[in-house]
Amino acid sequence: MVQYLDNNSGFSQWSSMQTQKKPSRLSGLFWWVILFLFAWWIIGVWFKPNNTEIVANTPVSVEQSNVAKQNIVNEDISFDVSGLRVSNVSLNKHKQNSKSDEHVSLLNGENNFIEMGFVSSDIKTPNINTQWKSDTDVMKWNNGSNVDFIRKISVDGYVITIADTIKNNSGNEISLAPYVNMVVSSDNQTSSVVETGGVVYANSKLDYTNWNKLNKKSVAYSTVHGSLGFAEQYWETIASIDSPDQTISLKKSGDLYFAQTNAAPIKIAPKSENTINTYVFTGPRESGILNAAANKIPGIEKTMDYGWFWFFAQPMLWMINWLNALVGNYGIAIILMTLILRVLIWPLTRKSYVSTMKMQRMQPELQRVQKLYANDKARLQVEMMRVYQTHKTSPMSGCLPMLIQIPIFFALYKALLISVPMRSAHFLWISDLAVMDPYLILPILMGATMWLQQYLQTPKTSNNPNDPMATTQRVMKWMPVLFTVMFAWMPAGLVLYWTVSNLFGIFQMYVIKKTVK
Repeated sequence: MVQYLDNNSGFSQWSSMQTQKKPSRLSGLFWWVILFLFAWWIIGVWFKPNNTEIVANTPVSVEQSNVAKQNIVNEDISFDVSGLRVSNVSLNKHKQNSKSDEHVSLLNGENNFIEMGFVSSDIKTPNINTQWKSDTDVMKWNNGSNVDFIRKISVDGYVITIADTIKNNSGNEISLAPYVNMVVSSDNQTSSVVETGGVVYANSKLDYTNWNKLNKKSVAYSTVHGSLGFAEQYWETIASIDSPDQTISLKKSGDLYFAQTNAAPIKIAPKSENTINTYVFTGPRESGILNAAANKIPGIEKTMDYGWFWFFAQPMLWMINWLNALVGNYGIAIILMTLILRVLIWPLTRKSYVSTMKMQRMQPELQRVQKLYANDKARLQVEMMRVYQTHKTSPMSGCLPMLIQIPIFFALYKALLISVPMRSAHFLWISDLAVMDPYLILPILMGATMWLQQYLQTPKTSNNPNDPMATTQRVMKWMPVLFTVMFAWMPAGLVLYWTVSNLFGIFQMYVIKKTVK
C-alpha cells in the first residue's frame, strides 16, 4: 500500500497543482464512493427498528430453583433442565481455546439461565419451584384445577425445542400467555469490531444494543414473530416463541442483563388442548448453522455480523472455508485466497505499476522544471501540468489498487474475527490465527517485505533539504516500521494475508519490469 503513496509518483508536485487542474474521473469516483458509504451509514442509523425506553416491566425472579436438574445430551450440545429453566449449556464440538480440554459453555454459573413459562389470571401455572413428574424428556404437572401441563424437550443440532401442551379438562375456558426470560451475568465487554450484546429481531429488522448501551438504558419492542437474546463474539443464545403479537424488552438490573418476551394470551376452550412451541438456539455464530436454525427462529441468520463490507467479507469467508476443506489448513487457505485475489486484480495493479514507472522516468524533467521556474509559482504549475499531460499519466492512477485493497483488508479483518473455526486454527508456530502472533514473527516479516517492496520501487533522490521528493521519501521510509508496530496486535491470519500480498507484489513488479518497455 505504501508504494502507491511514494513520492516517486510525483504526488507532492501533482497535489500542488490541484487548485488549477480539472478534477479527474478517478478522483470523482473516489468522492462518490465516500459519499455512498456515508449515505449508507446514515440510512442504517435512520431505519433502525423503533424502540422505546421501558417505563415499567414485570420483575424477573433470579431465585434459585429447588427442582432437581436433569442433563440432556446430543452430539452438539448438552444442557441442564430444572423445571422451567435451562442452563449450563456445553458446546461439545468447541473447546475454550486451543490449549484447553474444556468445552465452551453458555448460560453457565449462578443466575445465568433461560426460563420458559406461562402467566395467567384464570388458573394456577407452574413456577420455578414446581415439581414435575419426569419421564426421560417429558415432564407433566397438574395444577389441581383439571388443567394438565405437558412439556416435551427435544434437540436438533443447536436448537432446543420446548413443546408445551396444555390440556383444559375443566368446564371453563382458560387464558394464559407464554413468556421467555433470559438472564446473563454482566461480565461481558462490548466489542469495537463485532456486534455483541442484546439482539432483537423485530418487525423484520435486526437490532443490536451493545452491553455499554444496556448499562445506560432499557429498550422495548412490539412485534409479530420476533426473537431475542444475547450475542458474544463467537457464540449466541437466541429464543423465540412460536406465537404472534409479542412484546420484547432488554434491560440491566443490578449485575445482571435481562432479555424478556411475552406473547399474546392464548385461549383454550373446555375439554380441549393447545400446544405452544418455544425455540432456543445456543451455539456458534456460523452462517450454515444459523441458516438451518432460521427455519424455527425468525431472523437468526441475520445475526451473522459481516460488517460494512459484507459484499467482500461473506464471499471471502466462504472462500477460506472452501479452501480449508480442500487443503486441510486455514493458514494455507489464506495464502491461496491471497494469491487468487492478487491474480484477479493483476490488470489494475499492472496499470498502476506502469504508471508509477512512467512517473519515475518523469522525475528529471520535473526537477528541471522546478529549478527553471522556482521563482514563478504560477508558471511552475502550468509547466508541471504540461509534463503530466505529455506523458499521459497521473499520480492518482497508482492509487486504484490501494483503494480496492482497503475494503478487502477490512472485510478480511471482519471475516477472521467472526469465523468460529479460525479461532483455534493452527499454522506453523501459530496456534490461533484469530489472535496476534505471540512471537511477532509474522509482523516482522510483513514489515520486511513492505520495506523491500518500497526499496525496489524507490529511485535515488537528491539530499537537498528543499527537495519535496527527498523529504517525502525520508518520511516514507518509516512506514514499514509504523505498519509493523500496528500489525503486531492484529490477527495473525490478517498479517499472513498482507505478508503474502507483499511478496506477490514484489514478484509482480519484477515480471512487469521485465515485460513492459
